[in-house]
Amino acid sequence: MTSATTPAHSSGAHSTSPHPGGDSGGEPRRDLRVAVIGSGFSGLGMAIRLLGQGIDDFLVFERENEVGGTWRDNTYPGCQCDVMSHLYSFSFAQNPGWKSTFGRQQELFDYLRDVADRFGVRPYVRFGHELLAARWDEGIRRWHIETSQGEYTAQVLVTGSGYLNEPAIPALPGLDGFEGTVFHSSRWNHEHDLEGRNVAVIGTGASAIQFVPQIQPSVGRLDLYQRTPPWIGPKPDKTTTPLQSWLLHNVPGYQSFRRNFNMWGREILAFVMARPKAAAKMQKMASDHLEKSVPDPELRARLTPDYVMACKRLLFSNNYYPAIQQPNVDLFTDGIDHVRPDSIVTADGREREIDTIILGTGFTATDQPIARRIHGRDGVRLRDAWKDEGVSAHRGTTVSGFPNLFMLLGPNTTLGHSSQVVMIEAQIAYVLDALAHMDQRDLDSVEVRPEAQEAWNTRLAKRLDGTVWDAGNCRSWYLDEHGRNPSIWPTYTWRFRRETKRFDPSEYRLASTVNIPQAVHGRS
Repeated sequence: MTSATTPAHSSGAHSTSPHPGGDSGGEPRRDLRVAVIGSGFSGLGMAIRLLGQGIDDFLVFERENEVGGTWRDNTYPGCQCDVMSHLYSFSFAQNPGWKSTFGRQQELFDYLRDVADRFGVRPYVRFGHELLAARWDEGIRRWHIETSQGEYTAQVLVTGSGYLNEPAIPALPGLDGFEGTVFHSSRWNHEHDLEGRNVAVIGTGASAIQFVPQIQPSVGRLDLYQRTPPWIGPKPDKTTTPLQSWLLHNVPGYQSFRRNFNMWGREILAFVMARPKAAAKMQKMASDHLEKSVPDPELRARLTPDYVMACKRLLFSNNYYPAIQQPNVDLFTDGIDHVRPDSIVTADGREREIDTIILGTGFTATDQPIARRIHGRDGVRLRDAWKDEGVSAHRGTTVSGFPNLFMLLGPNTTLGHSSQVVMIEAQIAYVLDALAHMDQRDLDSVEVRPEAQEAWNTRLAKRLDGTVWDAGNCRSWYLDEHGRNPSIWPTYTWRFRRETKRFDPSEYRLASTVNIPQAVHGRS
């Protein structure tokens, strides 16, 4: 067995062992070519494509006991996607069996589990292995990886942990002293019966507009605390007809056509969102939906945003507005002053007795917990590097000072108009090309040059300037504490795919144990 501290430096040698990440002796190897963190869309996609390239000396570390990522964790009532299922799935693993236009949580969870089985990925996943720390060792040019069940080393570290996985808990005075039941929507408490309860829902974002209509009929009273109203458009969700199902199952290329048609059609939204004046015109779709759905002018005024559509995430629902107009629902917009053991007091002094609080307050998107656990060159923690320089990466994937680290869904890869799976697949292709370059040149490490990363982010800032996310007059989860946008990819997905199609070694510092002349090696 290869020692955890004595790596094999040959980057081109891949394991052909029947034991994933191991030798033929039965005990798994602790030294890997690639370590992947997370088993959602990003991690599974990376694992599948690694196997497709003949690379099998890798492991996927998953802190939970099943694959699925956000579609495993978010089990709140009504949870579903707002991107067409044909597009919100792998291009290389299409599913002709989608039941409707937009996939429900269970259906998407089942899809990811099926994909893991179909492509033989599951044996490479180590469940119950939470990443505790990953430290770059320049002496041996490997990552030391500490998980909750052991230590490993790897030449390359790929993070696929996403950015919507750690709940954001609001700092409300008195919340810790609430004597009723409190839970976040992404950690839904299915043991707590809501029948007849007095429930307070804090937050009116993407999750809340899905679960509120589901719980409203059964609760006794529902108090909805809204800080900022979202723009909500109608959701064109339709059940798959027998004819469509037949076409999807029997006509070669039909599903790919549907997927590509939707992908290119959504690029029109990117054009609109880059131009606030155009977005303001398109906003009529959402404002008309609001006007038709809410006849009461006073309530409608409180539900009307004061920012340009899509500055915050554009939401879609056909049943949210009807649900919050029911007799047992009250909307509060004055803000919460504090929480008492059995009530909530708003800024205007009103007090409401409740027994359950559901937090629909989103995630720590711009303060990713994994950044606290990754230590690069000279032991610098990724979170600290970003604190000093701002959250950024090169092509959304690599970070200066962190050799052989590749982040799937890294900084500025979030989309406001299309499917994240498109971005994930583009980044996976970029990682595979980097690995191929490392093999061809017998490289031990690649590290993006600071000037390349800076140039990339300067271009990004110019693209963000004047877009709806920058000039739309809102405060969204896309922005960090300084008002900077480290989240959104501000233009078309085809541009990102083009930018990540090839790994350019001239943008990187290349290192090898083999003394290759600089003319051959590239810049060092």
